[in-house]
Amino acid sequence: EIMAGDWSSDVCSSDLGDFSMAYKITDDCVACGSCADECPNDAITAGDDKYSINADECLDCGSCADACPNDAIVEE
Repeated sequence: EIMAGDWSSDVCSSDLGDFSMAYKITDDCVACGSCADECPNDAITAGDDKYSINADECLDCGSCADACPNDAIVEE
């Protein structure tokens, strides 16, 4: 039986290796903000000419890609 807070290496182990996001915002972004509005973790912020995804906060859920009217968010 596993109790809350009991995270043994047998139960919760993984080898992530080099981490990369599943999604990226391409140069087709027109900075409309639709993606940022839909992101459940507020991982998307406005940049100088397009939005960007913070890899440390991204949940890889795909909500941003679904919301983009220009298909500027693609899977890597």
